Parts: sequence; C-alpha cells; structure tokens
Amino acid sequence: MSDPISAKDVKTLRDRTGAGMMDCKAALQEAGGDVEKAIEILRVKGQASAAKRGERAATEGVVTSYIHAGSKIGVLVEVDCETDFVARTEGFQDFAREVAMHLAASRDVQYVSEDDVDEAWKEAELRVYREQAAGEGKPENVQEKIVQGRMGKRLDEVVLLNQRHVNEDKHSGKTLEEMRTELAAGTGENVVVRRFARFVVGEE
Repeated sequence: MSDPISAKDVKTLRDRTGAGMMDCKAALQEAGGDVEKAIEILRVKGQASAAKRGERAATEGVVTSYIHAGSKIGVLVEVDCETDFVARTEGFQDFAREVAMHLAASRDVQYVSEDDVDEAWKEAELRVYREQAAGEGKPENVQEKIVQGRMGKRLDEVVLLNQRHVNEDKHSGKTLEEMRTELAAGTGENVVVRRFARFVVGEE
C-alpha cells in the first residue's frame, strides 16, 4: 500500500507550479510522492491542455508598446486571451511586455509563428539552399538534410515564437512559444500573440 499524499506536499507542489489542488494531488499520486517527477507530469499535461485550448477563440487581450532607450526603436504587439479578467492580470501583461521587448531587439523577425510564414518566401529560400548544397558537391543522400537544417535555422531567425527570449538569464533560455504555453497552462485560457509592428527611426 502506497504512502498517503500529505497536504504539505500538495501545497508545496501547488506553490511551485500554480496548478490546482486536485491536479497536484493526482500528479503526486501518479509520481509516487516524488515532487520533482510530479512537476514534470504537470508540465506535460499543462502543455497538452494548452494545445487543446488553442482551438478556443481569444477575443480579449491587450495592445502593449515598448520604446527602446533613445526612442529610436518602438514596438506595438497585440496579445489575446479569452477573458478580460485574464487580460488584466499581472502575469498576462508581463508576458505581453516581454514579447514587445524581445521584438525591439529582433530586427529579422517577420512572422509570429511558422503557420504565418509565406509559402512563396519559403519555397524561394529552399531553392537557394538546394542550389548551395548541390554546388558544394555534397552527396545527394545528404543534400536534403543540409537543406532542411539551413531552413530550420532561417525560420528561427524570422519566426517570433521559435526564438529564445533575448533575456535568457531571466527566462531560463525559454523560447517565446514555451513562455506562451506556460502562460496558457497557468491561466487556463488560450493565449495568442496576434500581431506586431516594429518601428525604427529612418526606416520605411
């Protein structure tokens, strides 16, 4: 017979993850009382739930601005959720500010997610990489792997959610998508980075 899960362990897990009491208790039971293992279980379930929430409409949210030091670079970003209650929370608004700050430092970002990437642009990039791989004399059986590797790196340069936050120390090297997913899991709502605009003095 397994040891009962103590209320203290449940509270500890809840304090560390922000998950509900019943979810914490169930995770501890599944993990055999191991708090670290229970945290991993909650993270996996939270990410899966966030993926399901992605189908729900996000019609509330905030538009946040960030002006870089010297007032030469400015960003507007819209981040949406499902309720005005969540939109007004400190955690949600902090996330929106962190996205705007990242965009101010990320000159090459063109798209929010890979789903937004223009297919014609992607095909043009792939053609260049295929020509490069062929011109380098690489064996045919490895050329496509090289092409896909270079395409992946290029997407990481132009897709916002693929990127690690510019302040990696503060955010433990997390990508913007990982930060978005954690916020969605914590709030229980779909969270969407809807659109952004980046302004640089002297640039069209």
